[in-house]
Amino acid sequence: MRVIAGKAKGLRLKRPAVRHLRPTSDLVRGAIFDILVSLEADLTRVLDLYAGSGALGIEALSRGAHWCDFVEQDRAACAIIRENLALAGFQERGRVQCLSVEKAVDRLEGPYDLVLMDPPYEDEGAVAVVVRLVGSPLVGLGSTLVVEHPWRRLPADQCGAFALVSRKRHGDTGVSIYQ
Repeated sequence: MRVIAGKAKGLRLKRPAVRHLRPTSDLVRGAIFDILVSLEADLTRVLDLYAGSGALGIEALSRGAHWCDFVEQDRAACAIIRENLALAGFQERGRVQCLSVEKAVDRLEGPYDLVLMDPPYEDEGAVAVVVRLVGSPLVGLGSTLVVEHPWRRLPADQCGAFALVSRKRHGDTGVSIYQ
């Protein structure tokens, strides 16, 4: 797993040795950011939910994001995200919130320009988190929401004020992008 583009291009990231975490592949991460570039999405302030290794948020920082909050509830994964931020030289541009995504939606202050979500595929509660998120002050006019999901379970085309603008399949992985 490596950073694909930007200032930290080529940097190998550490992966948490946590069984339930499924890192976003380099291929899928590259596809996500290619779509975001084509949409001219704002990457200024980023929120990486279900952060795992932090690869998605670190990719955003590498590509010019000013700030990223990483939310992950697994303590071992939180430590790896901090290590990866230091390896990339981005520790002053990101903060790791070691708590559940449900709690983070209530505690963080928005709005964020880009929200990246890669929940565990078996997490049935992730849909409810998306619904809460789009109705919260964490997103605003112009925010972009990226949701990674199993291809066999496609999220709705509309979520609150957010409409689906792109959906791609990469094997068993689906990526839905809303604005």
